[in-house]
Amino acid sequence: MTDYPAPVTARPLWLITLADLALLLVGFFVLLQATQQLDRNALARGLRAGFDNDEPLAPMPVAATGMLDFAVGSAVIPGPTDTLVGWARDAARDPRVTLTITGSVDGTAADVDPVTRSSTILAADRARAVAATIAAVAPARMAIATAAKPGRRAAMVTLAFTGEHAPADKNRTPS
Repeated sequence: MTDYPAPVTARPLWLITLADLALLLVGFFVLLQATQQLDRNALARGLRAGFDNDEPLAPMPVAATGMLDFAVGSAVIPGPTDTLVGWARDAARDPRVTLTITGSVDGTAADVDPVTRSSTILAADRARAVAATIAAVAPARMAIATAAKPGRRAAMVTLAFTGEHAPADKNRTPS
């Protein structure tokens, strides 16, 4: 039974795993360093040139707007709303878009709802005030939220792509 060669001593599995982790860590740091001084526009132009496409870059659309600088403890809209309504109208032209209105407070003891002394209720009231302002634009495609952390006395409106909506089939029975 000496026809079989002697078994080769293998490296321990932990050594191979350690080497893999070390290479991943080095790769991560190289990637981190490479993106520090990255000119994103130059990168985009280079990629376009590589594919023989020299069209100029289109400006990125604004994906958020809102009402800033509410009075302390108040949910009264602080200024004109024409720009906000126009932005929401333009954003809601695409039926695949949903608008999310997020109210926030500054976190001070004075920036709370005067009746309940709750900052969360005041943030929700600010979001509802802005939602009422743009309600005619897309009432079925709006969501109201409150910010998880204190920030600015504001109500921000963001848009999100929610995908294609299937048409309702009246003859179909629910399963």
